[in-house]
Amino acid sequence: MAPEQRIQIKLPTELEGGVYADFVRAWHTNDAFVLDFAGLLEPPRREANNVILNATVVSRVRIPPAQVFELMKALEQQLSSWEKQHGKRPVEPGSFPSEEG
Repeated sequence: MAPEQRIQIKLPTELEGGVYADFVRAWHTNDAFVLDFAGLLEPPRREANNVILNATVVSRVRIPPAQVFELMKALEQQLSSWEKQHGKRPVEPGSFPSEEG
């Protein structure tokens, strides 16, 4: 039987606070999935029939395709745990539209 693989992750002190992101954009290349986490620079504003969101990327994370499945499982586990504690979050009117790409 193969030994169990365990990964020990160390978090550098300067990253402990993390960064805040209002939304994330996901896209991919042939060999990586890219997550661009972005924060709003100012409140959303309306122009004609559009809502303009002026944002900047605060962190870009590139992961290999195989890790996307593990990420999805981890997010599902954490979301289920969060919903057990806080209840399901209703869709809020005026929430940011999902971005395709």
